[in-house]
Amino acid sequence: MRDDVAPTAVRGGPDLVAKVTFLSQPGHYPGHADRVETIETHMSWLFLVGHDVYKLKKPYRHERIDYATPAARHRNCMREVRLNRRLAPDDYLGITRLAIDAHGRLGLDGRGRTVDWLVHMRRLPEAFSLERRLRAGTVTPVQIGRVVARLIPLFRDAPRARWSIRGYQRHLQATVSDIATALCRPVYGQARRTVESVAAGLHGFVDAHADLLATRVRDRRIVEGHGDLRPEHIYLTTPPTIVDCIEFDRELRLHDPVDELAFLAMECDRLGHPEIDGWLFAAYRARSGDRPPRPLIAFHKALNAFARARIAAWHLDDPDTGPPRHWRAVAADYLDYAHLQLGCLDDATSHGAAGAD
Repeated sequence: MRDDVAPTAVRGGPDLVAKVTFLSQPGHYPGHADRVETIETHMSWLFLVGHDVYKLKKPYRHERIDYATPAARHRNCMREVRLNRRLAPDDYLGITRLAIDAHGRLGLDGRGRTVDWLVHMRRLPEAFSLERRLRAGTVTPVQIGRVVARLIPLFRDAPRARWSIRGYQRHLQATVSDIATALCRPVYGQARRTVESVAAGLHGFVDAHADLLATRVRDRRIVEGHGDLRPEHIYLTTPPTIVDCIEFDRELRLHDPVDELAFLAMECDRLGHPEIDGWLFAAYRARSGDRPPRPLIAFHKALNAFARARIAAWHLDDPDTGPPRHWRAVAADYLDYAHLQLGCLDDATSHGAAGAD
């Protein structure tokens, strides 16, 4: 295949293979970079070119995610840039057209018909990622405090969810039920007894702590946040940079800040750093004035792990995401973690830890 021609361009437009082939070649970028590093994820391709990153969304549709058409990918690229500029204002540079001319030649921001869109970002130094620093054992309480300080304005100023007290409780219960139903599919290979035990514990918390959850709604704590606050999305730059929020579904960005921080603490726990939990919530209490009780934190850690188990299992629906045994094992690990957190929740409640942490 010639590197400047997509064989399917004239009639139906270039397919994903043709787009990836074109974007993998350094001569097609401004400044003619020396090399292109490519990274494939479940829903996108990343092209690392010098100091820049270009992100091409796959024509993917599953549950709440719809990238199936160029128009849908364009909307999501625009939304991704807008939302991520809240926490990384200098790093989301905009969107870039992928066009095809009358001769079937692809080009970035070139002449011709637009066939796709890419998010254009500044490349962040991997050595500064929180995940990398955790693995190296070099993260400090001061650095975690700066991450929380970066998040506080978002939690303070973001649009509030319009859920009623009962609506929020129904949302949590429905989320638990949906996850449990998915994870009980035999193809995912998860222990049904464990799935049902975790679901029962989470449902039980929502019922038993209705007053606590109602207070979170009355205090307008449920906001349009980040939605995917994992260590690999946080860079310990000055100030910290936080990327890759969920852009495709607003409801998945609606969280209590305690939920967001519990998700991050959960992922840090799984990397072998349980101390991050204490640092996160100490900084949050000091900067926000909010004093979430320990059972609420444990609940959100368990619920987030339950949700991550489902996401891991979803990879089994796509034969191109790697060995099925890997994703079954990842899902089982998250389930075990959720079960453990529910035990911690019971211990905290039995010792009268329903007050502030």
